[in-house]
Amino acid sequence: MTGKRLDYISWDEYFMGVAMLSSLRSKDPNTQVGACIVSSDNKILSMGYNGFPIGCSDDEFPWDRETGENDIDNKYFYSAHSELNAILNYRGGSLEGCKIYVTLFPCNECAKAIIQCGIKEIVYKEDKYADTPGVKASKRMLEASGVKYTLYKSTGREIILKF
Repeated sequence: MTGKRLDYISWDEYFMGVAMLSSLRSKDPNTQVGACIVSSDNKILSMGYNGFPIGCSDDEFPWDRETGENDIDNKYFYSAHSELNAILNYRGGSLEGCKIYVTLFPCNECAKAIIQCGIKEIVYKEDKYADTPGVKASKRMLEASGVKYTLYKSTGREIILKF
């Protein structure tokens, strides 16, 4: 064969693969989420996964989801979502006009950060909390602010890691 290879992956497959790989860094025992922010010319600008802030030991802070009403031993008080981590990890300036690939549809808090930093498009792999008030609010804000969101169309060629 003298021509180029034709079975290469698409940009969407590539960037969602990076988001999926990033999710594997999460130490959360229940939900691992990854994100990848990409410029308009298909350059990876930042990545993130859900976890605790720098300096907060994942051996000392809680991973429990369900605790007493006034109990502070609940991971939700401490963990940062993948989208927020990817936004905060970026050190290059503006994210205006960028696209973010996420393995789980953004919550309302992450939607606020996405909107505020100027990201204009979200490609998400899963929307398992679609019926929750937080995700409904997220979609309402994204639509009002003109941020496009699209379900990732799996080709069945997702990379299986075999190290």
